[in-house]
Amino acid sequence: MMKRKIKTMEEFAEVSGISRPTISKYFNDPESVRRSTRDRIEVALEAYSYRPNIFAINQNRKLTKTIGIVVPYLADPFFAEIVRLMERRCMDAGFSPMIFSAHGEQRLENDALAALQSQRPAGALIAPLGRHSDFESVRRFTEEVPTVVFDSNIKVGEAFVGSDSFQSIPLIVDYLCRSGEPPCFLEMPPVNPNANKRRDAYILAMERLGHDPKVIRVDGNGWDFERIGMDEGTRLISKKELPSETVLCSNDRLAIGFIAAAYQQGLRVGHGAGCALRVAGHDDHPWARFTCPPLTTVAQDYSAIVDRSVEKLFDLIENGRTEEERLEVLIECKLVLRSSA
Repeated sequence: MMKRKIKTMEEFAEVSGISRPTISKYFNDPESVRRSTRDRIEVALEAYSYRPNIFAINQNRKLTKTIGIVVPYLADPFFAEIVRLMERRCMDAGFSPMIFSAHGEQRLENDALAALQSQRPAGALIAPLGRHSDFESVRRFTEEVPTVVFDSNIKVGEAFVGSDSFQSIPLIVDYLCRSGEPPCFLEMPPVNPNANKRRDAYILAMERLGHDPKVIRVDGNGWDFERIGMDEGTRLISKKELPSETVLCSNDRLAIGFIAAAYQQGLRVGHGAGCALRVAGHDDHPWARFTCPPLTTVAQDYSAIVDRSVEKLFDLIENGRTEEERLEVLIECKLVLRSSA
C-alpha cells in the first residue's frame, strides 16, 4: 500500500495525531515542547518522510511583525482610548500596529479586513460592528489570521475580551434605586450586541429589586450618539414622556446628549435640592467627567481589556492556535459616582 504523501503541516498534524500548534512550536524550537512530545513528532516525521519547508517558515516569521487593530468607529472616545493603549502595547513588544476604522459601515469593515489580510499580519485585535457585520467575511478572516475579539462578542476568533454587562448594569441599577426614584432605561436601536445585553441586564436587575422595568427606545441610527441623545431627550422632556425622574442611558455618549437636552429645556440635572432629573450612563468615556454636571456611570476597565486582549494575542502568535474551546474573558466594571446622579 502506497504511503500517503504529506505536503503541509496541517496534513502532518492530521496523520500524526499531534496538534498543529504543538508541531509549529517544535519547528520553531524543538526544545520548547516536552521530550515525550518531541519523540512522538520525530517518529512521525520518519514514518511519513515529511520535511517542512523551513525556508517558508523562516520567511513567514520575518513577515509577521504587523498586528491589525480594527474598530467600528475610531472617533468614538471609547475606541480611541482602547486603540491608543493597544497601539502602545504592540509597539513596546516590537510589533507594527495597523489601525482601521469601519466608520460604522459593513462594506468598510470588509475592506479593512481584506486590506489587513493582504499584509499577512501576525495577528489581529478586532471589535466587529456586530449586527451590521458581514459575519461570514469576519469568520473567514479569523480562520486565516490569529484573532482576539474585544468589546463586541460575535462568535469568531480564538478569544473574546470585554466587560460583563450582567455585573455592571445591576451595580448601577441597585445604586440608583437605593438613592432615589428607580431608573427608566434609555436606549437607541442597538449597533452591537452590548446594547441588547445592557437592556436585558437592566430588566433583570429591576425585576430582582421588585420594580417594574421601563425601557424607552428612541429613534436614531449610526454612531452620532450625542446628537440622538439630545434630539430625543428634548422630545421626551418637552412632551413630558419620561416615566421616571431618573434616567439610565445605555451608554455615556447618549447620556451626554441627554444632559445637553435637559439644560436646553431649563431642567437642572443632579442629586439634591433643586434638581429635576438624575442621569447616569455606562462606560466612563474619557469625556464623562467633564460634562456639566459630571456624569455618574459604570467604568469599563480599559487597561484590563487591553492587557488581556493583547496578552492572549501574543500567546497565539507565539504558540499557535489552540484546540480548546473559544476563550471568553469578562471583566468587571466599577461604579463611578459623580454629580449627575
